[in-house]
Amino acid sequence: MAEELEQAGQAEQAEQAERTEQVEQTEQVEQTEQTEQTEQAVEREEPQAAQPLPVRNENFRWYILHAYSGFERKVRESIQSRVEAFGLGDRVGRVMIPTEQVTEIVNGKKRTVERVFLPGYVLVEMELDNNLWHVLKDTPKVTGFLGTGDKPVALSEEEVSGILFRSETAKDKPRLKIKFEKNEQVRITDGPFANFNGVVDEINEDRETLKVMVTIFGRSTPVEMEFGKVEKIE
Repeated sequence: MAEELEQAGQAEQAEQAERTEQVEQTEQVEQTEQTEQTEQAVEREEPQAAQPLPVRNENFRWYILHAYSGFERKVRESIQSRVEAFGLGDRVGRVMIPTEQVTEIVNGKKRTVERVFLPGYVLVEMELDNNLWHVLKDTPKVTGFLGTGDKPVALSEEEVSGILFRSETAKDKPRLKIKFEKNEQVRITDGPFANFNGVVDEINEDRETLKVMVTIFGRSTPVEMEFGKVEKIE
């Protein structure tokens, strides 16, 4: 009886080992199939072609349109709408207004606003012909082109670069819109001399700094201050 039980146990172990081997073989086959499918999918994937850059019209030149002062943005919108309506999009590139970031001081608080530094001017990049000339000249609030009579003058590369550079530079470093005069009374608002009163001696518009004469220990001493760190004494 004991031998029969032992033989039955051995048979059951052998059968279990056989089933385990079959399962492992099945898993290996499935893994192999999945690997082959993945490799085939990778092989089928083709690299995407790089998107070509838009071709710039080599005949584009920059021109200036005269507009009513204060209506520059409205004129730009009207130009863009008319160009689209007349199907002239391939002949017109950028339409720009020369602007710069300006920091104002109102009631002792700074605020940065965008201001037009060439009032009444709208720059248009285009391949100008007679038809386009009429379309743009007839834009509301436009008085004409920069040039003599009906012969617009294209801007030079130097002129365009100067205008665009000033606009880009102003975004990084807004100009401070505040005017000082020599011998004007001011109060320092920041730094080690805060709350000291002084008199403006020199003005550097490019660096936006002042030389202020401040009385320290009974002696008049020159102190260089940034525009934004002084205020006028009303």
